[in-house]
Amino acid sequence: MNKAIIYIPNKSPMQSGTAKNNKWILEFITKNPTRNPLMGWESSSDTLTELKLEFSSKELAINYAKKKKIDFDLIEPKKRKTVIKSYADNFLK
Repeated sequence: MNKAIIYIPNKSPMQSGTAKNNKWILEFITKNPTRNPLMGWESSSDTLTELKLEFSSKELAINYAKKKKIDFDLIEPKKRKTVIKSYADNFLK
Protein backbone atom coordinates (compact mmCIF):
# COMPACT_ATOMS: atom_id res chain seq x y z
CA MET A 1 0.00 0.00 0.00
CA ASN A 2 1.24 3.49 -0.81
CA LYS A 3 1.92 5.96 1.99
CA ALA A 4 1.98 9.73 1.44
CA ILE A 5 2.07 13.02 3.29
CA ILE A 6 -0.06 16.08 2.57
CA TYR A 7 1.39 19.45 3.55
CA ILE A 8 1.92 23.09 2.57
CA PRO A 9 5.60 23.66 1.71
CA ASN A 10 7.61 26.23 3.64
CA LYS A 11 8.40 29.49 1.94
CA SER A 12 11.83 30.00 0.48
CA PRO A 13 14.32 31.96 2.60
CA MET A 14 14.58 34.35 -0.34
CA GLN A 15 10.89 35.28 -0.01
CA SER A 16 9.59 37.87 2.38
CA GLY A 17 5.87 37.54 1.69
CA THR A 18 3.43 34.66 1.78
CA ALA A 19 1.54 35.31 -1.45
CA LYS A 20 2.16 32.02 -3.26
CA ASN A 21 2.14 29.63 -0.28
CA ASN A 22 -1.41 28.39 -0.67
CA LYS A 23 -0.87 25.13 -2.54
CA TRP A 24 -1.05 21.73 -0.88
CA ILE A 25 1.43 19.00 -1.86
CA LEU A 26 0.80 15.25 -1.82
CA GLU A 27 4.20 13.53 -1.71
CA PHE A 28 4.82 9.80 -1.54
CA ILE A 29 7.17 8.38 1.08
CA THR A 30 10.12 6.22 0.00
CA LYS A 31 9.70 2.62 1.02
CA ASN A 32 13.30 1.38 1.14
CA PRO A 33 15.95 3.83 0.07
CA THR A 34 19.33 2.31 -0.70
CA ARG A 35 22.77 3.81 -1.21
CA ASN A 36 24.42 3.51 -4.57
CA PRO A 37 27.77 1.78 -3.87
CA LEU A 38 29.61 3.58 -6.69
CA MET A 39 28.59 7.21 -6.13
CA GLY A 40 27.05 7.07 -2.66
CA TRP A 41 23.76 8.61 -3.81
CA GLU A 42 20.50 7.58 -2.26
CA SER A 43 18.32 5.69 -4.72
CA SER A 44 15.16 3.64 -4.76
CA SER A 45 13.33 1.33 -7.13
CA ASP A 46 10.05 3.01 -6.14
CA THR A 47 9.17 5.53 -8.88
CA LEU A 48 6.36 7.13 -6.87
CA THR A 49 8.93 8.95 -4.74
CA GLU A 50 9.65 11.25 -7.69
CA LEU A 51 6.03 12.36 -7.86
CA LYS A 52 4.70 15.49 -6.13
CA LEU A 53 1.09 16.42 -6.76
CA GLU A 54 -0.11 20.00 -6.18
CA PHE A 55 -3.65 20.84 -5.09
CA SER A 56 -5.34 24.18 -4.55
CA SER A 57 -7.02 23.10 -1.30
CA LYS A 58 -6.58 20.59 1.50
CA GLU A 59 -9.95 18.99 0.78
CA LEU A 60 -9.01 18.25 -2.85
CA ALA A 61 -5.79 16.54 -1.74
CA ILE A 62 -7.60 14.46 0.88
CA ASN A 63 -10.36 13.47 -1.57
CA TYR A 64 -7.77 12.41 -4.16
CA ALA A 65 -5.91 10.27 -1.62
CA LYS A 66 -9.13 8.61 -0.45
CA LYS A 67 -10.31 8.01 -4.02
CA LYS A 68 -7.00 6.36 -4.98
CA LYS A 69 -6.87 4.45 -1.64
CA ILE A 70 -3.62 6.06 -0.49
CA ASP A 71 -2.79 6.08 3.22
CA PHE A 72 -1.75 9.59 4.16
CA ASP A 73 -0.57 11.75 7.03
CA LEU A 74 -1.81 15.33 7.12
CA ILE A 75 0.62 17.99 8.35
CA GLU A 76 -1.26 21.15 9.28
CA PRO A 77 0.59 24.44 8.78
CA LYS A 78 1.50 26.50 11.80
CA LYS A 79 -0.02 29.96 12.07
CA ARG A 80 2.45 32.82 11.78
CA LYS A 81 2.42 35.49 14.43
CA THR A 82 2.50 38.94 12.95
CA VAL A 83 3.86 41.71 15.13
CA ILE A 84 2.73 45.12 14.01
CA LYS A 85 5.50 47.60 14.58
CA SER A 86 5.88 51.27 13.97
CA TYR A 87 9.10 53.09 13.22
CA ALA A 88 8.30 55.47 16.04
CA ASP A 89 8.45 52.57 18.55
CA ASN A 90 12.25 52.57 18.16
CA PHE A 91 12.42 55.98 19.83
CA LEU A 92 9.72 55.60 22.51
CA LYS A 93 11.51 53.02 24.64
